[in-house]
Amino acid sequence: MFNSILLAVDLSAESTWKKALPVATDMARSNDAPLHVVTVMPDFGMSIVGTFFESGFEEKALHELGEKLSGWVADHISDEIDVHPHVLHGRVYEQIIEAADRVSADVIVMASHRPELTDYLLGPNAARVVRHATQSIFVVRG
Repeated sequence: MFNSILLAVDLSAESTWKKALPVATDMARSNDAPLHVVTVMPDFGMSIVGTFFESGFEEKALHELGEKLSGWVADHISDEIDVHPHVLHGRVYEQIIEAADRVSADVIVMASHRPELTDYLLGPNAARVVRHATQSIFVVRG
């Protein structure tokens, strides 16, 4: 049913993967499909913000995040699963959708939480991915 699965996680928030990870690994195992695990480092937003950081900060931060993701994958995902970690940079929901397109994912697995008032006004990343992605989305309620 699924030939490629993408799991979106935020390593700083266990709630983004604690319940979604077992779902994604079960999908990968039962479909004998590769699992692409993505985490996104948000960009600075306005370019002026970047001037407050030392030169090379983003590259260093991306490298460190890549090391953390590789460690997380080794600690949480069985060796029997064909897993591919990806560190992305930019707007979270846009990067998740672009990564799903790039790896030809059939489904995106991600966690969500009970909406707060600000989510209704701004929209959480999960809701934006659901609205804009062309893939099937499996949202695991946290």
